[in-house]
Amino acid sequence: MPAETHALSDRALSIFAFAAYHHLISGQPIGSVVRRDGSGHQADPEGAAEVERHGLATLSDDAITFTESGVALVGTTVAAIRQASGR
Repeated sequence: MPAETHALSDRALSIFAFAAYHHLISGQPIGSVVRRDGSGHQADPEGAAEVERHGLATLSDDAITFTESGVALVGTTVAAIRQASGR
């Protein structure tokens, strides 16, 4: 299924915001994020399913692994945050 990055819901965008946070903290591109951490925190199930449906990631029980298009969208999200701050 080809990746479609338009019209993502806020629930799906929250997955990319979380990945962007980790990218900004680590300074490294992010290929996956934790879906469930075992301590009660989890990615929004509807958002995760939407990201997968759009071909931006694959899901396992514990991880959201971004496809090439998903990794690119994480990078675009980071760039947008930096631009919004005037960088």
